[in-house]
Amino acid sequence: MDVPAAVSARTGSAPGRVNLIGEHTDYNGGFALPLAIAFRTTARVTPRTDGVVVASSSASGTEPVTFGVDSSPGDVEGWAAYVAGVFWALRDAGHDVPGADVHIDSTVPSGAGLSSSHALECSVAVTLNDLCGLGLDRTTLALLVQRAENVYVGAPTGAMDQMASLHGQEGHVILFDARAMTAEPVPCDLAAAGLDLLVVDTKVHHEHTGGGYGARRASCEEAAALLGVPTLREVQDDAVDDVLGKLGDDVMRRRVRHVLTENARVLDTVGLLRAGRVGEIGPLLTASHASMRDDYEITVDEVDVAVSSALDAGALGARMTGGGFGGSVVALTDAADSDRVADAVRSAFDERGYPAPSVFTVRPAAGAGIEENPT
Repeated sequence: MDVPAAVSARTGSAPGRVNLIGEHTDYNGGFALPLAIAFRTTARVTPRTDGVVVASSSASGTEPVTFGVDSSPGDVEGWAAYVAGVFWALRDAGHDVPGADVHIDSTVPSGAGLSSSHALECSVAVTLNDLCGLGLDRTTLALLVQRAENVYVGAPTGAMDQMASLHGQEGHVILFDARAMTAEPVPCDLAAAGLDLLVVDTKVHHEHTGGGYGARRASCEEAAALLGVPTLREVQDDAVDDVLGKLGDDVMRRRVRHVLTENARVLDTVGLLRAGRVGEIGPLLTASHASMRDDYEITVDEVDVAVSSALDAGALGARMTGGGFGGSVVALTDAADSDRVADAVRSAFDERGYPAPSVFTVRPAAGAGIEENPT
């Protein structure tokens, strides 16, 4: 690929995301309601002419990794696989992408359930798209990043995180429809409503390449096959008990119940947001957490303690966010109560001897984009 001579480099960035509600619904063709956040990953991409990619990162404990631009799944492991996967997915789709020096810098906490891996991949994808003049739209980029994650990295994730990172808008959450592959902005002005959205990073880190996430997805796919439908979305409008009655396995029934009721909670949340009733979504968030804890079984003690202590301190609603088995919790609070809620969570962790959580406030932020013009 011949990059124009005037183009020496591009720098792009992509945000992490918080999922307000709608967990493990995306790979079932369902709905989710994520928002991009201010924490971002930046990719500085400088083209090379030797067909080599050198990936480096400012993260502590990482060393530069060198691989061919034509690498295949399995050739690169560790953090650099996320970079290599984007190059592979673009080239596998027929796009002529050159070798490059790629430097990654990030403020998205890793392993916290805030989609740090997808922020990395999306930052590389949006930068290569601009650098090489590929002209790919945001949804196409999201699907290519999903393919990189699924095939090259080996994590069976859906497309919700990528769509949130690429389609995010300030002041809006994003209604993601996984069957239609659409991202519709929904107003969510927390400040005007006098509310804060707290994120509690429990410091219990997780990996989507682990077995728990894949097992949940496989169970849902098996259930869909037994029901004779491509995904569980096709039975969303049926009575939940009627659907569950067609499944013989209790674990599978609980997994399916979570997905169907979670989709309904997402749509109910959207209805309240569109009506300007932001403060009323709290009970839906809390019900979502109970479903993830009891039916989908993806929470851990630290996550459950964060939710219960936030609610006891006056949070309007709280739930785990992300793929589960650790990560972060979101808590909706009155702005005047956010400090008290945060202190209560910290105290609960301290009483149990858990590592101190990181607690911060987020607002819906802009999606991926180019940070600077070439010099």
